Amino acid sequence: MERVLLAHGGGGRLTQELIRELFAPAFANPALAPLSDSALPGALPPGRLAFTTDAFVVDPPVFPGGDLGYLAVCGTVNDLAVAGATPLWLSFAVILEEGLPLGRLRAFVEGAARAAAQAGVQVVAGDTKVVPKGKADGAFIVTAGVGVVPPGVDLGDHRITPGDAVLVSGPIGEHGATVMAARHQMAGAGLRSDCAPLGSLAAALRDGGVELHAMHDPTRGGVATTCHEAASRAGVRIVVDQESVPVEPQVAAVCELLGLDPLYVACEGRLLAWVPAGEAEAALAILRGHAHGPRAAVIGRVESRSSEQAPVVLQTPFGTTRVLDLLAGAELPRIC
Repeated sequence: MERVLLAHGGGGRLTQELIRELFAPAFANPALAPLSDSALPGALPPGRLAFTTDAFVVDPPVFPGGDLGYLAVCGTVNDLAVAGATPLWLSFAVILEEGLPLGRLRAFVEGAARAAAQAGVQVVAGDTKVVPKGKADGAFIVTAGVGVVPPGVDLGDHRITPGDAVLVSGPIGEHGATVMAARHQMAGAGLRSDCAPLGSLAAALRDGGVELHAMHDPTRGGVATTCHEAASRAGVRIVVDQESVPVEPQVAAVCELLGLDPLYVACEGRLLAWVPAGEAEAALAILRGHAHGPRAAVIGRVESRSSEQAPVVLQTPFGTTRVLDLLAGAELPRIC
């Protein structure tokens, strides 16, 4: 079986073969073709530049519904999309451990290429580094992404205001629950990551004629952590309605078995949106009319917050509330 050698990261013949036989065909586009020191993809469309970067260390690196490469591209695209940007160009750097099967690397590259094609973005730059056996854990991927926020679009937590409704585009926690189940050899029928590129879904909502205030993708820390961060930045209180939050039975079962709260479990193919309450039904119709949003739901509301109140609370079916606070540590390590 062919495996990654230290020489694959040395810049010589094996590096050139890896680029020529694997990376260049998978990501083929005019901006990448010269393989020069920097990509020159062309002029930006009108609007404001959006830029993001991320690193991916998921364990296991292949899971139902995705893999390390597919996840890396989706995660970067989604960070741009929920900022109101149209994703355009990505970089893709791999850090490989000596001895990794080349077939496994090929699967990651093919997953990344598939996600890029689905998202309508180009991978225009990259890098390969190899570390000695035992100094890493198979493969890590580092990405960066560039997009453009169209003229007139202004999204952000500064626009979240009391009276807003909080929407989610589908059932929560499917990515985190799937990865954790696969890690513990618990994967079962119907349990699958929600990992998906959300550029077209976010654009449909952004351009759909509703008054959209903010969007986020609830990745590490899940819905609860994302709401906490948004509420803290906006100076408001978010009340999440427990009965309205969509959670698939298999996700709930995994979370119960592992002692997890689905509200804190990562999603990689869901977005949260804040719109005025009067616009919620129109926003729901847009989300539900898209392939990535048929199970969209209104899950909460935004209220004014006094200094002694918690930023985020959960409204239970019993008429009580409990605080949804930030976790002290990493409940789900190496989830993305």
